[in-house]
Amino acid sequence: MHRPATVLTVGRCFFGAATLASGMLQLITGAFVRLVPPLPAWFPAPSAWAYLVGLVLVAAGLAILTGRMGRAAASLVGVMVLLMVALLVPPQFIWNPVVDRPFFRGFMWTNPLKSLALAGGAAMLAGRLRDDGRPLPGLVRVFSRLEPLGPLQLAAFLIVAGLQHYWYRIFVDTLVPSWIPGTRFWTLFTGAALLAGGVGILVRRTAWLAATLSGVMIFLWVLLLHIPRAVAGPQRAFETAGVFEALALSGVAFIVSATRGPRPSSDL
Repeated sequence: MHRPATVLTVGRCFFGAATLASGMLQLITGAFVRLVPPLPAWFPAPSAWAYLVGLVLVAAGLAILTGRMGRAAASLVGVMVLLMVALLVPPQFIWNPVVDRPFFRGFMWTNPLKSLALAGGAAMLAGRLRDDGRPLPGLVRVFSRLEPLGPLQLAAFLIVAGLQHYWYRIFVDTLVPSWIPGTRFWTLFTGAALLAGGVGILVRRTAWLAATLSGVMIFLWVLLLHIPRAVAGPQRAFETAGVFEALALSGVAFIVSATRGPRPSSDL
C-alpha cells in the first residue's frame, strides 16, 4: 500500500542528509565540488564563498532533517540552486573552448538538469512540509508555488539521463562495477529504466510507482556504485560529492512519489 506520509519522510531525510553532507564536504575542502561550475576568474574570494555556502547547506540540511524551519530551509536551498543555474551555467555553454557545439553535446546538460531536479525537490518540500503555525516568509510562499514543476523537472532529468546511457554507452560501461557480469546489458537496462521512470512520472496514473521505483534504483546506485567509487577512487572529494548528489536525487524521487499520491496529513 502506498503511504505518502512515510514516503515523503524518507525523501525529506535523504534530501536533508545529502544537503548537510554536501555542506560539510565544502567546509572540509574549501571548494565547490562537482555540481557547481567553476566560478569566473574575476569572482572574488572563491574559497570564502565555498565556506559560506557550506555553512548555509549544513544549517539547511539540519533544518530539513529535524523539520524545524524545514520549509524555509528547503526554499533557501532551492533558490540557491536556481541562482547557480541561472548565473553560472549559461557562460559554460557560451564560452567553453572545448565543446564546439555545446547545445548538441548531451553531457553539457547533465548537471543543469540535475540541479533543476534538485530545485524541484526543494520546491515540493517547501510546499508540503508542515509549518509551525507562524506566518511564512515571502520567499517560502513564492518558491513553494513552483511545487507543480518538481515532477516535470525530475522527469526531464531522468529522460535525458536515460538517453545518455545509450549515446555515451561506452563511457557508462566504465561505471558498472567490474564484479557485476554483463556490463553492456546493465548500461542499456538502466538507460531503459531511467527513460521509463521519466515517462512514467509524466503519466498521472503511473507517476507514484515510476517515482518510487526510480528512487529505489538511484538509492541502490548509492550503495553499489557511488560509495565504492568514493572509497576506492583517487578523486575522493569528487566521488564523495557524487554520493550526496545521488542520495538527494533518490530523495527527490521519493518526494515526487509522495506528492503524486493522496496529500499526506500527518506531522512530518
